[in-house]
Amino acid sequence: MPQRSRSQRGAAIGTVPTFAIIAGIIGVVLFYVLSQVLQLAPFIVWLVAWGVTAFAFYGWDKTQAQRRGWRVPEVILHALALIGGFIGAWAGMFIFRHKTQKPEFKLVLIAATLLWGALAVTLFR
Repeated sequence: MPQRSRSQRGAAIGTVPTFAIIAGIIGVVLFYVLSQVLQLAPFIVWLVAWGVTAFAFYGWDKTQAQRRGWRVPEVILHALALIGGFIGAWAGMFIFRHKTQKPEFKLVLIAATLLWGALAVTLFR
């Protein structure tokens, strides 16, 4: 397999919509399936579905980083955390040891955790 140049590594701009569509389909389908299987509040099912999706994307990105393959754009990883996948993103960060040296990832995860925590307190009060 030919070696790609430095400019060809990582995610291309055109991949952002592709990864967004793939993540959206996975998250929504997972939410639907889990809501049929688990008899939990939709809020909890939402967090589980997007958490699993975020965790999977962190794992995929780590694998691709090691293989020097096409990467998940950082904006997609941030979006997954903010849409409700913050638990999976935290788990992915520490289990895969991925993105731990980038302060913006920790800041986004802290913000997402606070946002969803405040929403949970409001909903379940």
